[in-house]
Amino acid sequence: MRHPLEAIPPDRRARVFIPLLIATLLITFAFRFIGPAAPTIVDFELAGTVGKATDIITTWTPMERIHAGFSLGFDYLYMPIYSTTIALACVWAATIIRSGVWKSIGRALAWGLWLAAIFDAIENLALIGNLFGSPIDPLPALAAMCAALKFGLILSGLLYVILAVVQRLRR
Repeated sequence: MRHPLEAIPPDRRARVFIPLLIATLLITFAFRFIGPAAPTIVDFELAGTVGKATDIITTWTPMERIHAGFSLGFDYLYMPIYSTTIALACVWAATIIRSGVWKSIGRALAWGLWLAAIFDAIENLALIGNLFGSPIDPLPALAAMCAALKFGLILSGLLYVILAVVQRLRR
């Protein structure tokens, strides 16, 4: 199935991609200053159990908990930006990798990046429940599962794009 980002004409993709990439990089950089330093939000995402999630929350100071909450909320702005940036990169990369199977993989990964944002949203809801309530089953496990799926899709998309760039450089 075609991805909606394929509707962007190839000669205009750079004009869409560059601002998205800049926004993605800026927000990614901003996250270094928003959330708690240690344990990090990623540690919290991957806690997986009530005990580990509770340990992380109790390790944080009240101000770090506020930062964690703000980080989780700010992430909702980030989700459509990073997912669309990498999805567009996959769509673009699919035009470089001309094999039919690899082109289909690029399209599937582009859809998968939007699915990653949905996993991210579900993960954050579980984390917010843990942070502002108290960690209860199955919230930490749900957050960890969604985080693993999200990271897997993101890494797969990035690897696909890197493969396309390498193939382009070899030509």
